[in-house]
Amino acid sequence: MDKITNRFTSIEQVTGEYLKPAGSIAASGKATVSFEEILRGKQSEQASGLKFSKHASMRLEERNISLTDEQNERLQNGVAKADKKGIRESLVMVDSLAFIVNIPNKTVVTAMDQTDKQDNIFTNIDGAVIM
Repeated sequence: MDKITNRFTSIEQVTGEYLKPAGSIAASGKATVSFEEILRGKQSEQASGLKFSKHASMRLEERNISLTDEQNERLQNGVAKADKKGIRESLVMVDSLAFIVNIPNKTVVTAMDQTDKQDNIFTNIDGAVIM
């Protein structure tokens, strides 16, 4: 680069500056990641199952609720059953735990145990699955 005018003097300089190979270290010291790597990561996240919203994660923590692997699998099976039936917002009951799940996004919106269910009324759902 011509330091006086801040212009590139050849195509090789442009290529070297802007078209670095995937996975190389940029001038800032950060590793660049290819689009393919990002896409594969996102696809594996989606295939891995349910997501928990920030609200649901906070509720689980506040209420000291932890899911066993078996309960988590049953919750995922309940979501799959609700999806097959065309349910969009579902109550999924697993043992004494209740989960409100957005089925199309496979996202748990909130969670509670039997002691927290106020009056046992659930609104804004269009189906329920009891596992």
